[in-house]
Amino acid sequence: MQSASLNQPRPVFDSQDIDRGIREIAQGLLSRHPDPSGLGLVGIHTGGDLLLRRLEAAMSQASGASLNLDKGLVDIAFYRDDWTRLRQVPKLNDTVISFPVGGRRLVLIDDVIFTGRTVRSALEAIFSLGRPASVDLAVLVDRGHRELPIQPDFTGLSLDTQRSESVNVFLHSEPNQDHVLLEPGKYRE
Repeated sequence: MQSASLNQPRPVFDSQDIDRGIREIAQGLLSRHPDPSGLGLVGIHTGGDLLLRRLEAAMSQASGASLNLDKGLVDIAFYRDDWTRLRQVPKLNDTVISFPVGGRRLVLIDDVIFTGRTVRSALEAIFSLGRPASVDLAVLVDRGHRELPIQPDFTGLSLDTQRSESVNVFLHSEPNQDHVLLEPGKYRE
């Protein structure tokens, strides 16, 4: 019976952990960028969408000023390096960055960093639109196992994992329902 429970997803972070992680990232960004008014926040589809809005709200709260930063979403589907290994065609989303990225200070946001390949793809997609002045990387959960020399500048939560496991972040419109699950044996190379 115990082996069956080992194959079940298990909660590893709750809504309070997630809120704390987001606030930590916000504080770090404000320390590095005391005047955040020129920042552009770019989330990676799909995990970075709601997260970037939460991060902007946390930055506003921490700074005591209502921030309305430029925001966008980047789709990495055309920049993936694993097309030949996929079992199905990835879902295509629109890259929606309605501000010029050339010369801008950007914060690239994602929910989980693993091998670094998603971030590499996102950077390539961004650079296809222009050359930013700088790009900071903010991730909610760092689960390790990098395959590329890519490290987040700002991390909310860290989690030791096995390569075969999956980490899934669930953000909801009601933050008290947020949670992160660790799923054994789900990841396939």
